[in-house]
Amino acid sequence: MAAGERDAILAWRRREPRLALATVVATWGSAPRPAGALLAADAAGSFMGSVSGGCIEAAVIGAAQEALAGGRPQLLEFGVSDEDAFAAGLACGGEIKVFVQAFDDALFQALEKAGELLQRRQSCVLCLDLADGKARLYEQEEDEELARTAWQAAKPGPAAVADKSYFINPQLPPLRLVIVGAVHIAQSLAALASQLGIEPVVIDPRPAWATEERFPGVELIRDWPDRALPGIGLDARTAVATLTHDPKIDDVALQAVLGSDAFYVGSLGSRKTHAKRLERLGADAGLAEKQLARIHAPIGLDIGADSAAEIALAVMAEVVAKRPRP
Repeated sequence: MAAGERDAILAWRRREPRLALATVVATWGSAPRPAGALLAADAAGSFMGSVSGGCIEAAVIGAAQEALAGGRPQLLEFGVSDEDAFAAGLACGGEIKVFVQAFDDALFQALEKAGELLQRRQSCVLCLDLADGKARLYEQEEDEELARTAWQAAKPGPAAVADKSYFINPQLPPLRLVIVGAVHIAQSLAALASQLGIEPVVIDPRPAWATEERFPGVELIRDWPDRALPGIGLDARTAVATLTHDPKIDDVALQAVLGSDAFYVGSLGSRKTHAKRLERLGADAGLAEKQLARIHAPIGLDIGADSAAEIALAVMAEVVAKRPRP
């Protein structure tokens, strides 16, 4: 589920405790919403979120109203025709399974806790019993069959454990792009990352460069990268791009990054510039050849980019190509 979608639904639940929640638990074909997508509804039929492009919302909201009237949780199966799919903006039809239940306190607390963990960039797994709707949140692996199955799941979907059916929903921290250098390219790169659902963070020790006016809505860290980077947690869902062309900034950033779990490390500069960079980092900083080989340079896919926006596109394409897959 998208963080913004979850947070908006949780905020509504805090204001209005009598809600039902629908969760997409499985899809086939051209399904418009992925497994894990949410829709909340109240007794009046008002709703937030989406489980399809509009093909099945009315039926799901009806089931939500039944749940609020005291009905049991329901696992609904829909076949979306090509004609209905086209009306919703899809190329062809598909099949969708949606679980609808009262949005009780236990489920609310599990989703809220999952959100708190993800804020700290800690993974967890949410499990829904598809018979009674009971929710379990696992923050770490435990020695029980459901927990083991949950932590082995690569992506959201149904699973059978001990003759019971569950929806297993791994919750992973959002992808993040750490941009070292609040330069012109960084402005385009941060905006593009945000559009793709990747959280941008800009690090630059120069206050005149790292400003809210130049980077509206972007997390800014006005500090030297060797001090800033260890504190933000360079995990396996983080990419790093150094863009300043200044060894005093880029080199210290690379020294902090190359021993981390970051899934991508790229650095701006020509092949000649990068060769000199490798000499400095190897001979002077003592980084191993295996570490230096992690640097993508010249940064970005080779698309013949010239402008700042084109270079940002090339970098973003390479980050997307290298991102971890569920």
